[in-house]
Amino acid sequence: MLQKREHCLLALIMAGGTVLCWLVFLCCPSVHPSVSVKLQSKQAKLMEPVEGPSEYDEGLTWRQVHHQVVVNHRLQSKQAKLMEPVRNDVLTITPWLAPIVWEGTFDPQVIDEAFRSLNLTIATTVFAVGKYTRFLRDFLESAEKHFMVGLEVHYYVFTDLPGDVPGNVTLGVGRLLSIVSVPKFDRWQEISLRRMEIIQTAIEVHIHREAHYIFCLDVDMRFHGRVGPEALGRLVAAIHPWFYWYPRNQYPYERRTVSTAYVPLDQGDFYYQANIFGGALEDVHRLTKTCREHLEVDKSVGVEAVWQEESHLNWYLVKNKPTKLLSPEYVWDDARGREAKEIKLVRFSSVIKNKAEVRENP
Repeated sequence: MLQKREHCLLALIMAGGTVLCWLVFLCCPSVHPSVSVKLQSKQAKLMEPVEGPSEYDEGLTWRQVHHQVVVNHRLQSKQAKLMEPVRNDVLTITPWLAPIVWEGTFDPQVIDEAFRSLNLTIATTVFAVGKYTRFLRDFLESAEKHFMVGLEVHYYVFTDLPGDVPGNVTLGVGRLLSIVSVPKFDRWQEISLRRMEIIQTAIEVHIHREAHYIFCLDVDMRFHGRVGPEALGRLVAAIHPWFYWYPRNQYPYERRTVSTAYVPLDQGDFYYQANIFGGALEDVHRLTKTCREHLEVDKSVGVEAVWQEESHLNWYLVKNKPTKLLSPEYVWDDARGREAKEIKLVRFSSVIKNKAEVRENP
């Protein structure tokens, strides 16, 4: 009889454990974005929407997210209607539930008010090497009008010509600029190849003590419209303006297996441009460190990825899904013109230039 009682008790404990495991499973957060790499079977099409946008931002702590939601509720002036999507012409959420930010998918007043109380500092890196210093003034002046207005921003200008950095650009309250000297490179490709290493080192040495988020931007760009805290997230990438209509087997990924940036024809979600990427410091540090390590492996065997650090960035984002995507509004190319009907507002764009003349070296 005693033995039978023990068996019943054991069975009861096992049943209780099973129920507890199911409860934990049901209450757990969703699968980490990187896991979806193994599950991806169908390419998401940017111009074929399936759902409405998500307002969730993973870059904040749970307490801050709760505060943000409360503030959003107080400030919401126009009711969001579940059956009335704000954009039905474009994809506004990825298969792994990351929002894609387009004009019309967020309320600027709600976003600004929610983030203003968090007292965030945004580190912003920009490389102005050689003749590229000529773009710095326009970059900074337009950034002061449109980039993270109302938040504290610390620009880090990496340059081999510190004397060419304009000293009379008026910065707003809480906006700083630091000049970081880098060596002159023999080839323009070397600038691209060394960028990940330099950003990684800068995060480790001082940026980690001074900022909450970081954005890495190209200098030959100009801001035309708002790029605000709606762009903040754990890991943020911008969809390339020239390839969002293409199937993934036509993306300009590195296709040679000899490179660590190799992406097979049947993998990949979007092609991202390296002109702008960012996120929380920990996540961007992990990205830059991994890309630097892969760049060094390639170099040791005499391989250079087809688009240098952009190829390695895309490999990383295939394996580690971004938590927020910026639509091509945030990384437009002036050479494309302004006729794309899905682009309601160009916010940040590459300026037209003679690349052969600016790059100096072949």
